Amino acid sequence: TNDRIDRPTSDPYTGDLARFDREKRAEKLQIERVMDILGIKAGSIVADIGAGGGWFTVIAAKRVGEQGKVFAVDINKESKGYIDGRAEKEGLSNITSVQSKPEDPLLPDNTVEGVLILNTYHEFSEPVTIMKNLRRALKKGALVGIIDRNGSGDDHGIDSEKVIGEVERAGYVFKDSYDFVKPANMDYFLVFAVEEPGKIQ
Repeated sequence: TNDRIDRPTSDPYTGDLARFDREKRAEKLQIERVMDILGIKAGSIVADIGAGGGWFTVIAAKRVGEQGKVFAVDINKESKGYIDGRAEKEGLSNITSVQSKPEDPLLPDNTVEGVLILNTYHEFSEPVTIMKNLRRALKKGALVGIIDRNGSGDDHGIDSEKVIGEVERAGYVFKDSYDFVKPANMDYFLVFAVEEPGKIQ
């Protein structure tokens, strides 16, 4: 199958990884509500894709607790080292950092129960392929959340309709859309589930 997309994409962020830790970001994004919607709770196994400096990784790790696990996935090698140091400093042993490939998050099969792709989807150079490869890692009933802003793809934003079309091509079902993330300068929060096994093309 042809998974290519006919649109521009943004270059991955390579700047200061600490800049995303602004105060009040959690409040403006309503990150607790985001996790509630994605079913992230004590004991959950979660993936933070495009983890950057680990802002969401740390929040999720504190929620899932010692029985849970958070995979912090990023294409940037610096991100892996930064998150490893941060997890150690905060005493969080339930974080595993993963340096991914543009087309594959490199997560273990059939393990992940909830995924957040925060302000990162517009950077995926091979979005359909990486979303297909992510599917292998998901447990039955897993939910995938994508938070981003509208744009043309190469301006650090992408229209939600494009995201929905691409993610559906990768074999997911669109479940819901929310706009309560707007105070955090994001335009939408989309939620997807995986099609039932056997329906995958």
